[in-house]
Amino acid sequence: MKTARIVLFLPALLAVLTLTCGVSAQTAAAKNPFQSLSFLEGTWEAKTNGDSGVDSRGAYAFALELRGHILSRHTISKDSCKGPADYNCDHSDLLYIYPDGPQGALRAIYFDNEGHVIKYDVSTPSPTTAVFISDESQPGPQFRLVYERKGDTMFGKFQIRMPGQSEWKPYLEWSGARK
Repeated sequence: MKTARIVLFLPALLAVLTLTCGVSAQTAAAKNPFQSLSFLEGTWEAKTNGDSGVDSRGAYAFALELRGHILSRHTISKDSCKGPADYNCDHSDLLYIYPDGPQGALRAIYFDNEGHVIKYDVSTPSPTTAVFISDESQPGPQFRLVYERKGDTMFGKFQIRMPGQSEWKPYLEWSGARK
């Protein structure tokens, strides 16, 4: 008789434990909406690459702020910069990433010392890639910012797409190791 009760009770207990573990995992993910972007966290060196005509070295940092409600990126130093006459070597900027509501998608907003403000939708097409893309319905060009970690190196690129065009044009590319 006791064996029959145990046999009947055991599947019910297992089902409750399975559901409880599933809810705990979902709750942990809901508490950290930036889990998919954790590969960005830390301080990174940045050296420009490509054909932009800019030779710049510096660093930037991604960190959780405001008790984990915001993931920020701050330019923290610029060791050297040389570029064309129209390039601003004194450039500084901030990027704030935030969840759009309790279970919402990630969004970001960018500010710089030239007065630019760009709002982005954020996606993570792979565990080591983050894509920030601005709304194409807004007037002017559309912007795409991509971070991709390959091993110990972070690669970044900022691209522009003009209205009516389908191709993204590179504006600036950089890479560097974690500091």
